Amino acid sequence: MTFKDRVIHAILFEAIALAIIVPAASLFSGKQASSMLAVGVGLSLYTVVWNYFYNIWFDKQFGADRANRTLKTRIGHTFGFEGGIIFITVPVVAWFLEITLLQSLALEAAFLIFFFFYVIAFNWCYDNIRLRLKPAQ
Repeated sequence: MTFKDRVIHAILFEAIALAIIVPAASLFSGKQASSMLAVGVGLSLYTVVWNYFYNIWFDKQFGADRANRTLKTRIGHTFGFEGGIIFITVPVVAWFLEITLLQSLALEAAFLIFFFFYVIAFNWCYDNIRLRLKPAQ
């Protein structure tokens, strides 16, 4: 994918995710959609920034040769990445929405489950639509 394709992919990914998550989270949490939108946008921005800096740090610590990373290294990378998200977002979301840490952790768990399936579905759809709309290069 070109740089432009990657930007379009990222923007569509986040916009569609927010369009699904905000109403659903608002419905299930009883919080206003505007509050959930603020949380969703904040989490998206934090995740993008965290992803960038975490991966720079990880590459410096464990080498930039991603193709030869072991399963153990990849699992450690994932736990570190998700741990960094949860460590910051759970207390901030609890404070912002005026809910308990346990409720915030449950909300975060729901987001993680949603994104597991969403990533697969979005990328499959995106790749197939892109192939139909854009000639092979």
